[in-house]
Amino acid sequence: MCNTASNTRFPWFGEGLVGRERNLDPNTSPRAFFGSELRRCRKRIGLSQPQLSERTTYSPDMIGKIERGERPPSPEFVRQCDEIFGEDGHFDRLYQFMLRTPGPAWFARWLEEIEPRATVLRTWDPLLVPGLLQTEPYARCVISGEPRISDDEVEERVQARMRRKLILESEDMPSVFVLMDEGVLRRPIGTHAVMCEQIRYLLDMARRPNVTMQIVPYGTSSTAGLLSAFIIAELPDAPDTVYVESSGAGEVTADHSLVVSIWRRYDIIRADAFPKVASLEMIKNSMEQWTT
Repeated sequence: MCNTASNTRFPWFGEGLVGRERNLDPNTSPRAFFGSELRRCRKRIGLSQPQLSERTTYSPDMIGKIERGERPPSPEFVRQCDEIFGEDGHFDRLYQFMLRTPGPAWFARWLEEIEPRATVLRTWDPLLVPGLLQTEPYARCVISGEPRISDDEVEERVQARMRRKLILESEDMPSVFVLMDEGVLRRPIGTHAVMCEQIRYLLDMARRPNVTMQIVPYGTSSTAGLLSAFIIAELPDAPDTVYVESSGAGEVTADHSLVVSIWRRYDIIRADAFPKVASLEMIKNSMEQWTT
C-alpha cells in the first residue's frame, strides 16, 4: 500500500514523501499531494511517465502536469491508478478529498475541521460578501478575477465555496453574525442580475432567526477593520479559532494573542454598525441600485 499518511487527519501532511523534484511541494494543496503520491507510486514500480501513459488514457505530458499539481485527474484516470498500483482505493480517497478541499492546504483545516463544527461564526468583510453567503454567480465573478487562474480551477473553487454553505442548511446550523461594509452592497461584482440575486439572497438569510446581519456605514471613522476580512469560530470543545484573509496566503490559527486581537477588532467594528433592523432596511434599499 502507498497510503503513507492514513494515520493523519490531513493526508498531504504525511511523512516519508518522495518525488518532490521539479519544485513539487505536496504541502501546497490536496491536488499537489495527489500528484506527489502518483509520482511516488509510479517510481516505486519502476514506470516512466510514457510507460504509465501506455496503461492509461492520459498522455505523458498530462501525467506530468498531474504529478506537478497543475491539472486535476479524471475519475477514470484515478480508477486506473488504483488498478495499476494495487492501491485498494487509495487514489480514489485522495481524489474525493481533493474535490472537497481545492485551494491552499492551510485553508483545508478550516473547511474540514473548524467551520463545520463551529457553534458560532462571526465574520467581517470590508470589500465583498463573505464567502459563506455568496451566491454561485457572485462567487464565480470573484474567483475568476484571480490572476492566471484556469477555468478548471475557477469551477473547483466555486463548487467548494457552494459546498461550504451546506452548514447553513443543517439541523445544527451555527449562529452566524455577519458584519459588512456598506460598500459591499454598492460595489458591482458581475452584472446587475448577479448583484440582484446576491442582494436577494442576503435578505433571505438576514431574516433567519440564527443570522444577525449588520452593515457598517460609510460615515464611520473606525479603521480597525480596513486591513482584512476575518472569521471567528467558536467551537464547543476547543479554543476560538480565527481565519484571517490576505491577498497572498491567509492564516488559520488558535494562537491566543492573535485571537484576542481579532476579537478586539470585531468589537470595535460592530460598535460602529447599524442595528439589525436598520441594516436590513439598508440592504433592501441597495436593491434599487441594481434593478434600475
